[in-house]
Amino acid sequence: MKRLLFTSLLLSALTLPCSLMAQDAKAKGKGKAKPKRPDAVGPAIGANVATPVSNIKTLKDFKVELIYSVPGGEQGSWVNLTTDDAGRIYVSDQYGMLYRFKAPAAGQTLSAGDIEKVPADIRGVNGMLFAFGALYVGVNDYEKKIPSGIYRISDSNSDDMPDKVEMLREFDAGSDHGVHAILKTPDGKGLYLISGNNAVLKEGPKAGTPDSSPVAKLWGDDHLLPRMPDGRGHNRHVMAPGGIVYRFTPDGKTFEIFASGFRNIYDGGVNRAGELFVYDADMEYDFNTSWYRPTRINHVVSGAEFGWRNGAGKYPEFYIDNLPATLNIGPGSPTGCTFGYGAKFPVKYQEAFYALDWSWGKIYAVHLKLNGSTYTATKEEFVTGGPLPVSDAIIGKDGAMYFTIGGRRVQSGLYRVTYTGTERTDIQIGGQSGSAPPSEPRRILEAFHGKQDPKAVSTAWPHLSSTDRYIRAAARTALEHQPLAEWRDKALAETNVTAQLEALLALTRRTGVCQTHRTDPSYQPDAKSRDAILAALLKHDFAKLTPEQRLGYVRLIEIVLHRFGNPDDATVAAIIAKLDPAYPADNFELNWLLTETLAYLQSPSAAAKGMALIAAAESQEPQMEYARSLRFLKAGWTPELRTQQLEWFLKAANYKGGSSFDKFIEFIRNDTLSTFTDAEKTQFAELIAKKPERKTAIENVGAMFVGRTPTMWTLDELSAATKTGMKGRSFENGRKMFSAAACYTCHRFGNAGGMTGPDLTGAGGRYSPHDLLDQIINPSNVINEQFAPIVVTKNDGSIMTGVVVNLSGDGVTLNTDLTDPNQRVNVDRKEVKSIELSKVSPMPPMLLAMLKKDEILDLLAYVLSGGNKEHAMFGK
Repeated sequence: MKRLLFTSLLLSALTLPCSLMAQDAKAKGKGKAKPKRPDAVGPAIGANVATPVSNIKTLKDFKVELIYSVPGGEQGSWVNLTTDDAGRIYVSDQYGMLYRFKAPAAGQTLSAGDIEKVPADIRGVNGMLFAFGALYVGVNDYEKKIPSGIYRISDSNSDDMPDKVEMLREFDAGSDHGVHAILKTPDGKGLYLISGNNAVLKEGPKAGTPDSSPVAKLWGDDHLLPRMPDGRGHNRHVMAPGGIVYRFTPDGKTFEIFASGFRNIYDGGVNRAGELFVYDADMEYDFNTSWYRPTRINHVVSGAEFGWRNGAGKYPEFYIDNLPATLNIGPGSPTGCTFGYGAKFPVKYQEAFYALDWSWGKIYAVHLKLNGSTYTATKEEFVTGGPLPVSDAIIGKDGAMYFTIGGRRVQSGLYRVTYTGTERTDIQIGGQSGSAPPSEPRRILEAFHGKQDPKAVSTAWPHLSSTDRYIRAAARTALEHQPLAEWRDKALAETNVTAQLEALLALTRRTGVCQTHRTDPSYQPDAKSRDAILAALLKHDFAKLTPEQRLGYVRLIEIVLHRFGNPDDATVAAIIAKLDPAYPADNFELNWLLTETLAYLQSPSAAAKGMALIAAAESQEPQMEYARSLRFLKAGWTPELRTQQLEWFLKAANYKGGSSFDKFIEFIRNDTLSTFTDAEKTQFAELIAKKPERKTAIENVGAMFVGRTPTMWTLDELSAATKTGMKGRSFENGRKMFSAAACYTCHRFGNAGGMTGPDLTGAGGRYSPHDLLDQIINPSNVINEQFAPIVVTKNDGSIMTGVVVNLSGDGVTLNTDLTDPNQRVNVDRKEVKSIELSKVSPMPPMLLAMLKKDEILDLLAYVLSGGNKEHAMFGK
């Protein structure tokens, strides 16, 4: 009895939220409508002030100074920075006008009298740049007092102050995902516009841009099965191409689509080699789903597609028809970006790409490394604070970094970062790995983007089989701009599998139209092209394809079926016969595609195999993906399989995720029930009507531990066991323990897991077995800066702890329970006495107590191997 009681108490402890207020917050939060955003910056009362430096951390030998606390009632909330040729700094109020000031001398601060108003009749500036003798601004006016779009502001009377405003191009925009930063193109002749997925050229992206755009106007949503719109309705009307990087001429007359498929890019930077990088947003409503994509650094190349689609439709990185992230960062809200060029920092930090996260209060230093035609990257937290809604950063002419906090009418401030150490800072070296030019073939191929050239096909073809994914994409994009007659037959006859997949993808996009993008009611798909493409694909032996080729092969079949419709029954049977022997595969990515495709084709074996995958899946994300794919399947169901399917929904009702998570589960269930026959509805009426038994996240996965006697493992004891015990480990048991110990609840690992704790996929490159054990057993010794909680003490003496995930006006939103991303509480900072960084990790300390020693060693091996079953630790 005592053992059961202790176990129960332990499980309860593990599920306690970070704050004693969390349960109260949950009770109060039910049924609340989304709060209206404030219409003014609140008074500087209590903790409603610019974040004090004592709540901000930076790297060793760097110094952060608060040099100006913005009077919100007079100067608003600052979101954007730029400098002119004289080194003066310009700043914009998100809902107001522009201001200008000179950077204060070292050790000095600014006063209100140092801030000049810019007399230009402009407002709502979200991006700006001095270029070609004028100030270019991107206006995203939330209050719609002036049209959103691109404006040019010049000095009309030579008084050294921009005042003459000209609109160059109007956009339909005005929400968070609108018109943003402006950057100079690497050739110095044009400009880039960084825009979110709610910024639409007044004429539309097709009509408003010429055929010289690097992105061929062939985009589509390309989902074989209907993907679900967001459960809360967010952007369900927005289709491809999503957020766009435009390239435009200084006079604003020509806007070309340079790259597309972004969610909400706010800023970017061009490295010394002329390569563009941006920081794109995640969708927090998607937390803990298979289609969640973290905030990420993207290397933006000519003609690129990055796969944002609304609702559950985001492309995973393994889709052949989009490019992957350079670096996945995690949850957040991307704002400003800049390279460190010109900073009086050590060379490593001069070359870094700085990416700002508004909601989680971070400035990341992203270190790029050349890798063929693209780059790899690592990150470190350069500046962190709580709350610290960083909105933009620049390198001043004095070699310091200046950054602002502000936006959504939160209390704003201006900060300066300087280096105080002993390393040399006067060295500005080009040609570092992060600034080195990429391999030449990609740039040669990009010259054919947006134009027809007799040399294009012969130049591009050899690169369709490149081992470099970016080069293959550049070659395919070049093909898409050339006359079909020059390469259609060549694509169908190609014998190299990799080359043919790319060529046939181009052919599919050129000759078929996505169902959700058809504007002509009389459109009839080109059945001849469909049949020729499928015939070419069916000639290949699927078993002999490489893992990457298999993914491309099945994804291409999906796009063909979506754009052209189903072929005859014989061809459908041939596709099933080609794919079914490989299903299930030994990896989630291929099973994602195979489940979807075979379920769409109504394969007789899809129900049994799909439900077996759900039963074997280690976490809720792959389970949810397979269930989504099976929701329209009518063939192959037995009473036993239908029972398993309905029981899974009872279990899934306890899964946790973002704000739309429950609605997504509801959508999948409703679609599934629509496939039940009348007889099945009668047979399973009781199970269909059954209400789920509510369980905590730990109880939902840790049933195997009930009845065990806990062990208070010490670091020394387990560390000693790893010295000789890390050989011959069990991969399958390690994976099982990762799930049973609820690691997936907070941590991302591969393509599964939560986003409220550090991503553990690369833990083997960061930790030894001893160090990883230390992190688990003593989680508060070193708290990961990205997920560091704050302690809020209110004037009434109440205390709450959590991680800052959002801000608006005077309010700050905390996630108080990291096992539930949707468990949040709002705090009015005017009622707060103090905000301090917590010294206690949100990760509970007894996570290993219910595991046996061998189970712990298997778990360590699984994590440190990165989930690689071929790792030496699993060898016999």
